[in-house]
Amino acid sequence: MHTRRVEYRGFRRDDGLWDIEGEMLDTKPHAFEIEGEGEWAPNEPIHHMSIRVTVDEAMVIRDVQVCMDAHPHDPCPQAMPPMQGLIGETLGKGWRKTIERHLGGTIGCTHLRELLFNLATAAFQTRSSSFAPAGDGRPPMHLGQCKAWAFDGPVVERVYPMFFRWQPPPKTAG
Repeated sequence: MHTRRVEYRGFRRDDGLWDIEGEMLDTKPHAFEIEGEGEWAPNEPIHHMSIRVTVDEAMVIRDVQVCMDAHPHDPCPQAMPPMQGLIGETLGKGWRKTIERHLGGTIGCTHLRELLFNLATAAFQTRSSSFAPAGDGRPPMHLGQCKAWAFDGPVVERVYPMFFRWQPPPKTAG
């Protein structure tokens, strides 16, 4: 009754920055109508939206480009300009809260937010340096974030033995 295709692509640019792209395409195999909005033929895009986020080595967002080639409602494109508020933010811990802060509720678009949620993972996978231990002795950010990368698990013991059974330093009261 409905097909949603989502694809992410990551690229290293000649200037040392990284472009991470997300694209969403929604179709239905049958014709349908949204009263007062329009009619769609079978397999005609209902949503066809894409985002390109440019990040630097520190995963700080340097640019955001958004495109809505297909959308079902006239006000939908009004959700594109607020995406510029992400410039200067970092793809990393707290990313979903950052998205909500800038684009939550009626400020943004549900579909663009959905694309952004997993864009950080695509950026992480694109940048092989994301898997390297930090120079200050901290473990890579993906350790301790899932079953396979548990600090006390066999994968960490084999791939990152220096972080096997690692514990974060105690927080000091300040």
